[in-house]
Parts: sequence; C-alpha cells; structure tokens
Amino acid sequence: MAATLEPPALPPFDTGRIASPLLSFEQFDLPSSNQRILGPPHPEGTVTPLALRPSTPGDAEPSLDTVIETIKYLQAQGGILTKKLAVHGTLLFRGLPIHDANEFSRFAHAFSYKPRYSDEIIGIVVDRPLLAPNVAPANESPKEVLIYNHNESPQVPHAPEYIFFYGHSVAKKGGETPISSSLELFHRAQQEIPEFIEELAAKGILSRVTYKVDKQYAGGSTLKQAFGKEIQEGDDEATKRAKVEAQIARYGRGGHTTWEWTDDGVVLTHRLPAIRTQPGTDLPTLFTGLAAYWKNAQVNGARTNPTQQLFGDGTPIPEEYLKRLAKITDEIRVLHKWQRGDVLVYDNIIAQHGRQPWEGEQSDRVVMASLFDGDQVPGAYISEGWAQVVQALDG
Repeated sequence: MAATLEPPALPPFDTGRIASPLLSFEQFDLPSSNQRILGPPHPEGTVTPLALRPSTPGDAEPSLDTVIETIKYLQAQGGILTKKLAVHGTLLFRGLPIHDANEFSRFAHAFSYKPRYSDEIIGIVVDRPLLAPNVAPANESPKEVLIYNHNESPQVPHAPEYIFFYGHSVAKKGGETPISSSLELFHRAQQEIPEFIEELAAKGILSRVTYKVDKQYAGGSTLKQAFGKEIQEGDDEATKRAKVEAQIARYGRGGHTTWEWTDDGVVLTHRLPAIRTQPGTDLPTLFTGLAAYWKNAQVNGARTNPTQQLFGDGTPIPEEYLKRLAKITDEIRVLHKWQRGDVLVYDNIIAQHGRQPWEGEQSDRVVMASLFDGDQVPGAYISEGWAQVVQALDG
C-alpha cells in the first residue's frame, strides 16, 4: 500500500512566464471565487487553476498557428505544460484565438496526448456527438441539472488522463465549471474520516452501470453508443449481444468486470479502486464521483442515475461519509466563471470538474470537451488485482 502518513510533497515549479521563441504565456491572477491556494499535499502557495494568457507586443492577438507551435514547442521541452498540470491540477488559457470546434480541436491536439474520441468511447454514459476531431459537447443534460465535482469516468475501468473544456458560449448567470483537487480531497478525508478511507482502500468500489437500448434521461447515452460500434442494421439479437460482449472484453479485467443482460439492455458490474496514485509522486488521489452521486441526488431529485456505487464487497456506503466528502469538496473548490473562448485543461488523475445550473436558455451555455489518454495510467494504492488501473484495448 502506498504511504498514507506524511506523504511526499509535490515538487515546486517555477512561476512567471512560460516562453518559447515564438510566444510567451504570462501568468495572471483571478478573483478568489475563481482561484484558490491549494492545501496539502500541494506545495505551499500553489494555485488552481493556473491562469495563463498569451503575451504579445501591444497585446495583439496571436495567430492560432503561433499558439499551436508554441504549445508543441513547450511540450517538446520535457512536457512543460504536462508538468504544470501535475502540480496545479488545472490550467486556464484565456485570450486565445479559438472561435469554433475545429480550432479548439487543433489547440487540444497540440499537447500531443492520445485522443479518446474516434468513432466511440467505450462504456460512455452520456451523449457526446462528434463536432470536430476528438471534440464533443461536454454534457447535454438540461440546464437545471447540477453535475457536482467528480473525476471523469470514475464508474468505468478506462478513464481519460486529460480533459479540455472550451467555452464557446457563456451563460449570463450560472453555468460555472467547478475545480477541485483530488489529492487535497484524499488528504482531508484521511484526516477527517480515516475509517472511511481505510475501508475504501481495502474494499474498493462496486460500480454497477446500467445501459439500455434507449436513452434513460436527457443527455444520456444508449447501449449502442457505449458498446455497439460494430452493430450493423439487420443483426439479430444474438449477434448484437455477441458484439457488445466483445467490446466489454476490451476492458481486459477478467472477473473484475461482469455483466448481466436484461430485457432492454445490460448491467455491467466493475470492481474499481477509488484511491489511486499520481504517476511520478505516488501521492494518493481520491478518484471518484461518490460525492457527486450523493449531491446530485439531493439537488436533482428523482432524475435517473444509471450508476450505483457500493463498497467492493457489495455493502452500502454510509450516507454520512458521502455527505462529509461533499462538505470537504465544497470547502476546497472554486467555480470557474467562463469568458467566451476560455480553455480549461484538467489532469483528470488529480483534479475534479462539474457543471453548475444556469438561468436563461439551454443554448446560452455551450461548452465543448476533448478527452485524451496519457503515457501513464494512475498507480495502484494496494496490490490486489481489482485495484490495478488499465486502459481499454484498441478495438
């Protein structure tokens, strides 16, 4: 098991400008509602998000080509921006010449991560139609719906390492995107509810995800979107099921992922680690949506949730622990107030995101997402087979 007492501190990182021969990015401060100093185990004085904007003579807007070449240059110098993400968890880029999905796609791809979107995302639970290469709507749930802080895809075995969000259209009131640290969440939870962390570490999570032929709620996915990319028109039921099961097998987890067919879909059960470790530091990170499942249910009422999460032995997680996780999260998060053209980049291993409701029309807020895998998956907190983190096999 990774060390849980006095974990090593993250290494400090230089502040100031981030420069290339073509362009510099300067750091700037945001209002306290939008930016905060992170607590342990982050180095003292570390902020999230780290806010960056291009610095040009006379504040002239740089070309997108110049921005892209600068990103590529910085990443080629030992992954400068990736290292920044590993410390701050989230980066904000403001003042970029990005105006649509295709330009956002070009910017995100410049970081040289492995795209998640091709013609499918295995096991997806939300509807994300492609808008540009590796770009889709972030979430199309109705504007009244709260999506509380969570790591992306904590309910399935394969989660992306990096998430990009682009604010294409901004709501006048509400619609903020939360930012919080999974490292800090673990640190606080271990201090304040140690018995919960001990049980969570030993048992893990039993995640039951229901997929149905038809959408279960507005903004949700279908079984075909999640596992049916090989299904052809005219396939009989047995053939469809065989093709879905072949996709499920891509998780490569043996008996740690099982499934059961129903009259109108399939229920997958994964035993997963909710505590993982950050590559390079081995710091424990609480990689979870537990607080979100509880908080969303309190706010959104009877809205369908296709995911049920229990302790890994099948016993319920006491509500007092979920409530306490949400309380800690409220204390360590900020709400990003969008400006049109903003790009947020998350290290999904150590940073959580979400979505606040907004007033006005559904179309007032348009945020796009681009998801990527990294070179490394999170490390295991304990040695059991179900606690190992994997990426799905290509298929």
